[in-house]
Amino acid sequence: MENVPFFTDDTIVFGILLLCLGLIFYTSSLENKFWKTFYKYIPAILLCYLLPAVFNSLGIISPEWKELDSEGELIKKSSNVYYVASRYLLPAALVLMTLSIDLKSITNLGPKALIMFLTGTIGVIIGGPIAVLLISMISPETVGGAGFDAVWRGLSTLAGSWIGGGANQAAMLEIYQYNPEKYTGMVLVDIVVANIWMAILLLGIGKSDKIDRWLKADNSAIEALKQKVSSYSESITRNPSLTDYMILLAIAFTTVGIAHWGAKGISNALSDNFEIFNDPSSALSSFTSTFFWMVTIATVIGIILSYTKAKKYEGAGASKIGSIFIYVLITTIGMKMDIGRIFENPGLIAIGLIWMAIHVLLLFVVAKLIKAPYFFLAVGSKANIGGAASAPVVAAAFHPSLATVGVLLSVFGYVVGTYGAILCTILMQIASGS
Repeated sequence: MENVPFFTDDTIVFGILLLCLGLIFYTSSLENKFWKTFYKYIPAILLCYLLPAVFNSLGIISPEWKELDSEGELIKKSSNVYYVASRYLLPAALVLMTLSIDLKSITNLGPKALIMFLTGTIGVIIGGPIAVLLISMISPETVGGAGFDAVWRGLSTLAGSWIGGGANQAAMLEIYQYNPEKYTGMVLVDIVVANIWMAILLLGIGKSDKIDRWLKADNSAIEALKQKVSSYSESITRNPSLTDYMILLAIAFTTVGIAHWGAKGISNALSDNFEIFNDPSSALSSFTSTFFWMVTIATVIGIILSYTKAKKYEGAGASKIGSIFIYVLITTIGMKMDIGRIFENPGLIAIGLIWMAIHVLLLFVVAKLIKAPYFFLAVGSKANIGGAASAPVVAAAFHPSLATVGVLLSVFGYVVGTYGAILCTILMQIASGS
């Protein structure tokens, strides 16, 4: 048996994750001097992410493992908690958080969000070849390989993942035909490096005001949107009844059902009727991703409901329930990170870290030049590195009303993901001397 965690039952795993959330929120609410100082330097949201990662690293819980079946063969097993959180709780959270949204105020945020997203994309495109070039000077064998074993082919899947998401990553694997037996190493780099950056981003959220002052950023439009939503929420706040909670859950999970049904229908319709959507080399192939359509449909339903009387359910705690779902999702994302695996393949991890550092450096340089707030930097980055799965999560961590911004930006990631990754791969092939 390989890396079998102490707890494999998802019911127990889910209980552990909720216990983590309970302890974090309880201690962060205490007036105790120790806890006040502790959370001043380590934001609660970062701990919600890191604590499950520690449990994974200690072998207490795990997203996947291998064990022997009844016939003595080694089979792959996995936890379903992330799947449930991302497929059920995320769309539910998005519709609840979007109920009180003011779409006009989002458009008033201006072009800086899109500029930072495109900067993140360019950072990934140029970061890959630069990382390959630098590592090739120190360790040529790390970026070597011939034929379908060539490392640059494997790195193409990282480019797809880091510009668009899972669908673009799969497209790049199909286009460049990297050796499937070695693909696990690339997935490891993706998980480790992307999760390290996620942890740093969450740490930055707690210090966003200081970062904005350093960037000399004008975040008045963001603050105005947050204040507008908060003021509206206060004006309609009431003591919620059982009926209110039932209606909120009905809105949330009816939307989840419609989103799943619609996503499957749209994805199948596109792939069955239009050949271009089945072509892995086409950017349009990413639009057969049911996850993308599910998130999009949930957000659209939330926006539509924000123009109806359903908007008043914000006063009964719609965004608070949505935030609960988001925090559960954060713990399941954190659970996927095994800190011990950072040192498993140092050469490939080094490529990933340098690559990510270039992406981050470019983001900060441009943010400084155009005086973009940290919010745009963080969400613009995650709309690339993580896409629809994590961009709304990071946006909502600033304020529930901002989750929609993350979804809208992740749409662009799906559009440019495959083409951007192909350009990045061509440059990495040249940099590796192949």
